[in-house]
Amino acid sequence: MFIDKARIFVTAGRGGDGCNSFLREKFRPFGGPDGGNGGDGGDVYLQVDNNMSTLLDLVHCPNYKAPCGSPGESTNKYGKSAKDLFIKVPQGTIVIKNGSIIADLKKIGEKLLVANGGRGGRGNASFKTGRNSAPRVYEKGEPGEVATLDFELKLIADVGLVGFPNAGKSTFLSVVSCAHPKIADYPFTTLAPNLGVAHYYGKSFVVADIPGIIEGAHGGKGLGDEFLRHIERTRVLVHLIDISGFDDKTAYENYKIINKELKKYSAHLAKKPMIVVVNKMDLTDSDKLFASFKKHLKNKKVFKISAVSKVGINPLMAELIKILAKPMAEESELVLENGRKKYIYEPEFKVEYEIIDDTNVFTVIGKKVEKLLAMTNMDNDDTLRRFQNILKKMGIERALKEKGIKIGDTVRIANTEFFFQ
Repeated sequence: MFIDKARIFVTAGRGGDGCNSFLREKFRPFGGPDGGNGGDGGDVYLQVDNNMSTLLDLVHCPNYKAPCGSPGESTNKYGKSAKDLFIKVPQGTIVIKNGSIIADLKKIGEKLLVANGGRGGRGNASFKTGRNSAPRVYEKGEPGEVATLDFELKLIADVGLVGFPNAGKSTFLSVVSCAHPKIADYPFTTLAPNLGVAHYYGKSFVVADIPGIIEGAHGGKGLGDEFLRHIERTRVLVHLIDISGFDDKTAYENYKIINKELKKYSAHLAKKPMIVVVNKMDLTDSDKLFASFKKHLKNKKVFKISAVSKVGINPLMAELIKILAKPMAEESELVLENGRKKYIYEPEFKVEYEIIDDTNVFTVIGKKVEKLLAMTNMDNDDTLRRFQNILKKMGIERALKEKGIKIGDTVRIANTEFFFQ
């Protein structure tokens, strides 16, 4: 099954907890704190795999979680950092994160970091100072980053086949390559793009066949423009036309409709080099119909073929090899975030007030304070005291008082609630 869109959910590994330990050895009564730091959690990467051609695997397995770091140990032993998680994606995958395109993966083996692993928590040995030689303070591991990623696949090929349904695109692909697309005598036989590698006198190139386009495709009619993205990366288009016409329209009328649909979909796509190929020249009165068609394209080279009988295939292949041998114009890079980096300056936290079941609830929102909470062990008095001191230094206590908080009111940070005292 060909799948060209997918959504996955990734979670980077949590850092290992720091250790709260004191050295206890014979003849060393003042050993002091010796709790080591936890290891870092694993990052999540995307990596382009040449063996993948669809996003089907990602649809069936949408949840990914990197391993967590190991906790620190006594005698200042640091925890082991976790291995990174690599998610395989096909070549030509566009990555969308939080509604913005962040990458266009086109090179085999290319890697992209999409979620950072959490930092390992510090053990109590890291908090030793001249004023506090026996700290019992330590940190839990930092949670890993959580992200939702959307993927869109654009096939990478040299030649793209376009045309109305039943124009003979799949038959042509099967003749010039070893591909075996479904072929039948009814429209919309091809329901998903097909790729094939064509060979001609020692030269080879990749051909992409997409489902047939009809009038109004840019507005969603028929199969719509769902698969037109797969020929956006091609270097040349082959416009295959049924000489007998389609849908009660002549070959030339169909030719104009396809060009119009391509232009409405993408001006860049409409400007690509295009070879006009008239197919099914083995039909009765095909020469007469071709003469009528050629009157409208006097200054344009038109190839005559019969994909079934393989007549006229060689001159067309030679022309394609000639065009592909020319230096390739640099493909315009995908513009990420309109070509500009966005710097958004926000306060470290904000306080929101609401009344829930006749109770005043003050919610503190901010990445820094939420991360601090996640790394604090609430069962340890020393770490809890440190947490409260940091909140006070950040100005959260003052902000709560400005909002009108009173003793006994509820303060909520993430999923944890406190009573204000």
